[in-house]
This record gives sequence, C-alpha cells and structure tokens, in this order.
Amino acid sequence: MANKRILKRNINEMVFDVVEECFFFEMTAPEKAANSAKLIDEAADFQDEMLSKMNQAKGKAAFRAIVQEVEAKANYFVEALNALNK
Repeated sequence: MANKRILKRNINEMVFDVVEECFFFEMTAPEKAANSAKLIDEAADFQDEMLSKMNQAKGKAAFRAIVQEVEAKANYFVEALNALNK
C-alpha cells in the first residue's frame, strides 16, 4: 500500500463487498440471515477499528502492521463468505 488514502479506500471497498455478499445471501437463503448479519457487524466493527488505528498510527512500522492486519482479515472474510455459501 502506497499511502493512507489508498488503504482507506481498500478497507472501505472490502467492507462494502462483504456487506453486499451478505445481503445477497440474506435474499437468496433466508436461513443464513443470522450468520450473514453477524458477518456484517464484524465487517463494520473491523472498518471502524482499522480507520481508528490509521488515524492514530505514527510511523511506517505502525502503518505496515495495519496493512498486514487488513490483509489477514481480508483472507478471513473470504473464508467466512465461502463458508456461508456451503
């Protein structure tokens, strides 16, 4: 990630994609609504947490740690969405 602006955009896009997929699952499979609602809440909390950490970050080391955390959480969201799809 080159800068904070790009990372913020990527976080927002990732959360939007997760929420969009969860809404799709809620519409097509109502029995999965509880799990998808939980995932939406988790994505929103993650977004708030990361944006807060970015505003408090001082230096490149803190920023790199945030980038790694975002990448790990992105993989988690992919796995969680795949689990909903089963």
